[in-house]
Amino acid sequence: MADGTSPGGGNPVVFPVRKMGFAFSEVPREWFFDSVFTSQTANALSLLFPAGERFFVRSVKHYLPRITNPTLRARVRAFFGQEGSHGHEHERTFEMLEAQGFRIREWLDWYERLAFGRLEPVMPPVMRLSITVALEHFTAALAEVALTRDYFEHAHPQMRRLLLWHSAEELEHKSVAFDVLEEVDGRYWVRMVGLAIAFVVLMGFWQSSAKMLLRQVPGFTKEQLQRERKAAKDRGQDRTALLRAIVPYLRPGFHPDRNDTDALARGYLESIGRLEG
Repeated sequence: MADGTSPGGGNPVVFPVRKMGFAFSEVPREWFFDSVFTSQTANALSLLFPAGERFFVRSVKHYLPRITNPTLRARVRAFFGQEGSHGHEHERTFEMLEAQGFRIREWLDWYERLAFGRLEPVMPPVMRLSITVALEHFTAALAEVALTRDYFEHAHPQMRRLLLWHSAEELEHKSVAFDVLEEVDGRYWVRMVGLAIAFVVLMGFWQSSAKMLLRQVPGFTKEQLQRERKAAKDRGQDRTALLRAIVPYLRPGFHPDRNDTDALARGYLESIGRLEG
């Protein structure tokens, strides 16, 4: 919005940047529902975050000189800080995976070369921003599920803390990149093309990273994969939340804060004593 606020009346106008410092040395390999498939699918998404969030920051920062409203500029800078914290904490899970015997560096190098060395430079800045906005929408959809369902009651405590904190902050800043895009280029088709690219890229890299991890689990059979995938689907742990998130995003008058998740984020952050920072 031009005044730096959001129309949903939900999230705080400016939010704090929190430094956390999680430790993952005691996390077992099957840390989520005691399931190889569910644990490694979650780890696979975590592998995408650090480089992906640096891309978000670059995409928004490109337009920072054009943002004159001080409130929106403050929200943007807080967004940079939160995304930096997320990337730092998720990179620490890389050490956890390596300690568990996973070889991830070759895949990470390939991912960063392809996504940010080859694809990013050929995208015009406004499309990079539009892709960021769509990916922020998808992460907010996953965050809402994380904070409303009891899935993480079945996760190792340290991973639960990481993912619920990350989810709460995604909801806090979910409209920042969107408001920047509205400020610099509000054309509907730009947002739709960004959505299409973001969905394909997210699904492609997520699937690739999950396959890479699952191939390295000793004795993990196709039969076990099918059983655990079906169990996850029966629990509602599938891509449905992402597909459902597309529907409201298609509306010409869409804004992230019209789905008011402020109480959800505040409730969790208050419960861990970190609402104010």
